[in-house]
Amino acid sequence: MPSNRTQQALAKLADLTPRQIAAELDRYIVGQAEAKKAVAIALRNRWRRQRAPESIREEISPNNIILIGPTGVGKTEIARRLAKLAGAPFIKVEASKFTEVGYVGRDVESMVRDLVESAIDMVRSERETEVEDLAHERVDERLLDLLLPPPAAEKPATTSEQPVNTAQQADDALGVFLVSPTGSVSKETVDPSQERYKRTRDKLRQLLLDGKLEEREVEVEVPQNAPMFDIMASQGAPEGMDNISDMLKEMMPKRKKKRTVKVAEARRILFEQELEKLIDLDDVTADALERVEKMGIIFLDEIDKIAGERSQMGGPDVSREGVQRDLLPIVEGSNVQTKYGMVKTDHVLFIAAGAFHVSKPSDLIPELQGRFPIRVELKSLTEQDFVRIMTEPENALTKQYGALIESEGAKLEFTEDGIAEIARVAAVVNERMENIGARRLHTVMTTLLEDVMFDLPDRGTETIKVNADVVRDRLKTIMEDEDLRKYIL
Repeated sequence: MPSNRTQQALAKLADLTPRQIAAELDRYIVGQAEAKKAVAIALRNRWRRQRAPESIREEISPNNIILIGPTGVGKTEIARRLAKLAGAPFIKVEASKFTEVGYVGRDVESMVRDLVESAIDMVRSERETEVEDLAHERVDERLLDLLLPPPAAEKPATTSEQPVNTAQQADDALGVFLVSPTGSVSKETVDPSQERYKRTRDKLRQLLLDGKLEEREVEVEVPQNAPMFDIMASQGAPEGMDNISDMLKEMMPKRKKKRTVKVAEARRILFEQELEKLIDLDDVTADALERVEKMGIIFLDEIDKIAGERSQMGGPDVSREGVQRDLLPIVEGSNVQTKYGMVKTDHVLFIAAGAFHVSKPSDLIPELQGRFPIRVELKSLTEQDFVRIMTEPENALTKQYGALIESEGAKLEFTEDGIAEIARVAAVVNERMENIGARRLHTVMTTLLEDVMFDLPDRGTETIKVNADVVRDRLKTIMEDEDLRKYIL
């Protein structure tokens, strides 16, 4: 049975019908309706499986998908937006990074470990949001203790040479008479120094909240790193070496050193320390492992790079089929050991993608093909699609460049014919050279606005208008030069 927090995460999917999921993807990705429909159904099936009878729930396998299409048509963006929409742990890995055991490369199980790390970061971020207010309150109290240390309690003399005079102490202290519900009367002493300290602390608290003490310096304790273990986990170290490094760090005593910093920096340091105290890492780990098993999504890109005709396997391609066979148990469901515990991959959703220019999906080994029952072919983008990409999505390129230029006080304005001309140039360049899809728009836009971005600080706040004539004039070199290697990404 899923934990309460995992159930809450799955409950969010109840309000997302496949049609609503596709509509949400439409906000960021143009076209590719078939791919959106396939991933929307796969995501909804996550929620449906949890509603199925328990006797059959474990038998329902995820709908693993292969997205087939050229680069730059939205394969990766569909998977990324889907995971963000579902609040699910997500990673993107490239199949070409993996090699068969015995060859230089990463172990295929590392993608599951990376997914667990992603899930822990996600769950920890959620916990931090929950306790953020309490942590800030504790930080303020600790800063006040650093700015105004509490007065040391005075110890009365107890030696025979200095006998305790209780009567004199009672006369010196201020007294407050308290009456209990039973009618008995008692006297409570009030230390004048404590009262002064409390008043001063209240004044300091107000100054701190008003941000007037940010430049004051305080001394804080920070943990001291052990650099000798960081070297062991350097890039290129064998798989699992980072786990050994973490274990050695845990065994070593925690050392601390004192630093003198300003209040603004001390607030950040103390805030991290308070979050460590308030968040139960064991609870975070348990929740993250459960999220991975029930909601995890792995996007396996460039799967076509490990496909090929088996009769031609040999030489430098000898490990391709071996990688496929290593991937097979992970995709079909197995137990993977991570430093946080064992993870079952039976219900992790795998979305593979590849251009398949040279090879075909049927060139994958039959066992792996069977684990990706849904295949969707994405269409190449047309000139009209480029126009939509530059105007419709919430993160369209025209809006991105507009925001960059507005940061300098100027304004960028695109006319309809200007956008149409940019789309036409991108389509023509894709036809002449390698078709890199929507990524070609980045090349065209960068070249178009290169001089504008360079001279922007000296131009003032005038409006920069981009119409068809401006586009043709600025991109004339691209259109006339048949050797476009300079403009290939």
